[in-house]
Amino acid sequence: MSPLKPILIALLTLASLTLFSQSLTILTYNIRYDNDGDGINAWSERKAWVCEQIHKASPGIFGIQEGLRQQLEFMDAAFQGYARIGVGREDGRTKGEFCAIYYNRNHFRLLRSGAFWLSETPRKPSKGWDAACERICTWGLFKDIATGNKFWVLNTHFDHVGITARKNSALMIIDQVKKMNKAELPVILMGDLNCENQSEPVRILTTIFQDSKTADQRMSMDPDGTFNGFRTDQPVTERIDYIFTAYGAKAVNYRVGRETRDGRYASDHFPVVASVNL
Repeated sequence: MSPLKPILIALLTLASLTLFSQSLTILTYNIRYDNDGDGINAWSERKAWVCEQIHKASPGIFGIQEGLRQQLEFMDAAFQGYARIGVGREDGRTKGEFCAIYYNRNHFRLLRSGAFWLSETPRKPSKGWDAACERICTWGLFKDIATGNKFWVLNTHFDHVGITARKNSALMIIDQVKKMNKAELPVILMGDLNCENQSEPVRILTTIFQDSKTADQRMSMDPDGTFNGFRTDQPVTERIDYIFTAYGAKAVNYRVGRETRDGRYASDHFPVVASVNL
């Protein structure tokens, strides 16, 4: 055997392992709905900054919460290399807030997509249990064009009032994932859960999912907060925005964007970013 052959085999093996363990950058961001009553924090004053923050993170896939149709139309123009899935939660078409998922169409192919409502009637627009609003979960089955890997991404926003609704929403997502994911492909779940990491809904989710923050040991001492309420003069302590992984997907890096400009934040939430190995 040529002395170069073992080296060549090792290099090809390493290249193959690198190819199939490429990390995917995921970002979740509650962008705050377009509310003229927000004054200097109104969408018109911060929309370019929100998009700039996302561009800087260079996510392969990102999810937003609270986006209204006109906000998504602005973002569609800002992210022309991406395609979008998701429907308005009030009518299943364009009315109300979206939990939209954007994906880089040069890197990923959408195989299937849909949504379900977090309620007793998940197939139609509806409020669930003690929720104050219609709540939705958007999902997509994707294929990495370079590697051929398939994986699921879900994006959701739990109710801000209903305690029972938040608990049952977590149970419903686990149930839906098990039904959809018979092949046990990697799963990424992101969103604004309106509850902190010691809450019952998060404990329910972590029976099958791993919290990206806890997966990155370097972040153990990092401040928890992701909800800032546009208040730059107060500590940010509420952690209610998450990226979870399951079925072989694993977060290897986690961070929260806490940028300020002129004493302001770009949204009343911070963007959360994780690198995920599939």
